[in-house]
Amino acid sequence: MAIDSSTRLDRREVVKALLRERGEMLVIAGLGAPSWDAAAAGDVPLNFPLWGGMGGAVAIGLGLAIAQPKRPVLVLTGDGELLMGLGSLATVGVYKPANLSIVVLDNERYGETGMQNSHTAAGGVNLAAVAVACGMERSSLVTRMDQVGALCKDLHSMQ
Repeated sequence: MAIDSSTRLDRREVVKALLRERGEMLVIAGLGAPSWDAAAAGDVPLNFPLWGGMGGAVAIGLGLAIAQPKRPVLVLTGDGELLMGLGSLATVGVYKPANLSIVVLDNERYGETGMQNSHTAAGGVNLAAVAVACGMERSSLVTRMDQVGALCKDLHSMQ
């Protein structure tokens, strides 16, 4: 089967699109690739990269969203980091801050420890379904670049 590279997701391009018209959006970028991708899209004081805090991006984003309810907050995290702090999704589901968005850049790998298959690849864990089960009202799976525009529109409608 041939893969059409024009529709495949390019993580760095996705993050650049998400942050293109960010306004005053606060961004928590998880360990590794999400931090590098956010910096590549524009290293600004509104970014808080977690260079050494694996597993805490969603919890930190939740705290920031609660502390700054009038500011949009975006958490950019990877599947490995989210799996490490999965309980934080349940807490987000309880508090339901309207100003918090979470984008999981799921490459199905534990990138910081050697690119082993993560549970989303090896075990079939569906993080979008987990989010719904934790009480998130909206969750979607974006797998093609032509779907990123709708994600950006949804994300920026919070501003």
